[in-house]
Amino acid sequence: MFSRVSTCGLIGLDGFHIQVETDISNGIPAFDIVGLADTAVKEARERVKAAIKNSGFEYPVRRITVNLAPADTRKEGSGFDLPIAVSILVSAGLIPQNAVDGYMIVGELALDGSIRHASGMLCKAIAAMELGFSKFMVPEENVNEVSIVKGLEIYPVKTLKEAAEHFAGINPIQYKTFENVFMPSHNMYSEDFSDVKGQKNAKRALEVAASGGHNLI
Repeated sequence: MFSRVSTCGLIGLDGFHIQVETDISNGIPAFDIVGLADTAVKEARERVKAAIKNSGFEYPVRRITVNLAPADTRKEGSGFDLPIAVSILVSAGLIPQNAVDGYMIVGELALDGSIRHASGMLCKAIAAMELGFSKFMVPEENVNEVSIVKGLEIYPVKTLKEAAEHFAGINPIQYKTFENVFMPSHNMYSEDFSDVKGQKNAKRALEVAASGGHNLI
């Protein structure tokens, strides 16, 4: 069975849309990831396999092929674990395809199925909004970072099981937004970036540094 899940990659500070295409077919059991993936992405095979089993799901003992499209752009990092796992569960018939449509999903999996903090999430959240996505599933630890992006429904998850139960309609996750996460803890100033004309790249660099607690120099 074929499935497709959306996620995001980065080239510098710019995010781009990646489709995680998964096909499960009969044949000698195997798990292949194609689509110009780096070492961290290829290692997702073991993390995903263990996370699915340890989350209480039956791992498909069949031939699994995962394609990260577009195939001509290099994919780096471990944030593809969660979308790959969700895509496999869709292909296995445990999650309906239409339940994941419209979501952008990012997250690194631990072997026990828990979801870890992922890097570059603010840039990916901005890209999700610019690409027309309104729903963004992220590790719970990244919620405050991505909630500064207006127009996104943020779905925080702690475990793969939690994500699967949300998509299966068993235990829906209450989404968060800019208004109910960022604004209550934000000090309002009389002047802000809206008063600075131009300097788009400089302002974006400051936003990324501030959200991640990074030095500017």
